[in-house]
Amino acid sequence: MTTAEASAPESVNSLAGQTVVVIGGSSGMGLEAARQARSAGAQLVLTGRDRDRLAAARDEVSAVSTATLDIGDAAGLDLFFTGLPQRIDHVLVTGGGPTYSPIADLDFDDALQVLDEHLLGSLRIARACAGRIRPGGSLTLITGTHARRPGVGLVVAAIAAAAVPTIVANVAIELAPMRANAIAAGFVDTPLSARILGDQLDHRRAELRAELPIRRVVEAVDVAAVAIHLMTNTAVTGATYDVDGGQQLLS
Repeated sequence: MTTAEASAPESVNSLAGQTVVVIGGSSGMGLEAARQARSAGAQLVLTGRDRDRLAAARDEVSAVSTATLDIGDAAGLDLFFTGLPQRIDHVLVTGGGPTYSPIADLDFDDALQVLDEHLLGSLRIARACAGRIRPGGSLTLITGTHARRPGVGLVVAAIAAAAVPTIVANVAIELAPMRANAIAAGFVDTPLSARILGDQLDHRRAELRAELPIRRVVEAVDVAAVAIHLMTNTAVTGATYDVDGGQQLLS
């Protein structure tokens, strides 16, 4: 057996005996990733902003602990990671969606808050968890595919989507042996999407079913499956995986 073979995971789908921290794990993609990680044998630590949703998620996936947490709260992040067990295995970061507004109408305070959360927040988390994640463990950030082409109202989302892959590439180098990767999602049918689109949600679903190469809408389960893959495949770091059903291929 070679050294490479000896260090490979016993099962690409197993998280048995490992601790997974899901930041933003009370709903949507984060909660679905928590479900799949639990099914793969992981112990879970969940964070969220809404106490009631967080409590329901804790009960559903039998999380060992939970914490209310805002990614924009630097002091709160430090306190959270300080209180974690000495060694954890994986951290998955989801969060609130970006702000959508034409430049002429942009609220710069809102934009600053979103960019601080998605960009500096990612760096804060990376630095805070680097010393606690075991060698070969992982940090996964979720962003979007908005940066692929310009569009009215997309400028803040595009900045975040363009920057996150650069962040994980640098984290993968600077904070090794912790691995760092990103998932760039297109439209995903989640409660957050429902809140953003309101009564336009069904129309958007129908459009995507007709237009996407996969002929269906991307679900939280699709994104979560890639998140689990990035946790368990120890050969992957510094990468960004697109999960958008081919949306970026459309004109």
